[in-house]
Amino acid sequence: MRISVTDRCNYSCFYCKTPQDSLLKKRKDELLSYEEIVRVTRLLAGLGVGKVRLTGGEPLLRTGLDQLVSQLRAIPNIGDLALTTNGHLLSPMAAKLFDAGLHRLTVSVDSLRPDRFARITDSNSLPRVLQGIDAARKAGFRKIKINAVIIRGVNDDELVDFLRWARAEGHTMRFIEFMPLDSRHEWGRDKVVTASEMLASIMPHEKLIPSVRSYASETALKFTFAAGEGEVGIIAPVSRPFCGQCSRLRLTADGKLRTCLFSHVEHDLAGRLRRGDSDEELADYVRQVVNLKEERHHINDPDFVQPARTMSFIGG
Repeated sequence: MRISVTDRCNYSCFYCKTPQDSLLKKRKDELLSYEEIVRVTRLLAGLGVGKVRLTGGEPLLRTGLDQLVSQLRAIPNIGDLALTTNGHLLSPMAAKLFDAGLHRLTVSVDSLRPDRFARITDSNSLPRVLQGIDAARKAGFRKIKINAVIIRGVNDDELVDFLRWARAEGHTMRFIEFMPLDSRHEWGRDKVVTASEMLASIMPHEKLIPSVRSYASETALKFTFAAGEGEVGIIAPVSRPFCGQCSRLRLTADGKLRTCLFSHVEHDLAGRLRRGDSDEELADYVRQVVNLKEERHHINDPDFVQPARTMSFIGG
């Protein structure tokens, strides 16, 4: 379960959102409260959900996030609690999150070059993000995942630099194919660097060995370094869809349940919460929604239409 705790972000990455998206932000009272998030998570844990990832927008913009982590950590059956962040606010929060019981951490870093990072994110803050990652490691987080969305002509020449940096720092690198979730709708297949292309660029410089996925629904194609320790993952929803094994649900910040990242349908869980449905009624509703989960996305269909809401609203 991926739970978006806010639809706000302090970056404006072009592949996710633009400043104009701020006009669509929800009022604070429209967002799920921490109490509502905990109730939904407890309910889902009873239905078999064992992994939860907190996302946004930028989740660290939500005040007291470590308190939410502590409450979620106490829910029986939640054996894996993770967070995805852009790292801008991570440095002062890392120790609090670790002490609250956060298991895993993923930080988005789309370039290691300060000027390029600034162009991608509209924020001249790469040093601050790297400081946040270092603070997280000192706080106790191990094998921090680094996510980079790879886009042709933007950062596809940094693949080897990313790998060598992540390996030297003890992080796990994840490369992600560019997906059609940008608010300007500028996505095009010509901008997608496929998993095969990434590997072709990497292999002459760093020999990678395929490794077995930890579980069937894992999204990343996983590799290890032939030269020693370290792990690399490539998430390829465009060129190598994994829909048949997908076991993910998404809860938006305003309480809409989504069964696919590219779905055009949102199921109003918040409305049922706030009208007073019992846990049994909510559980029945969730089962109905899950039974309607799409067989696949339609990115590769000629009539594909992007979802109305972009990644910053859906939850990464």
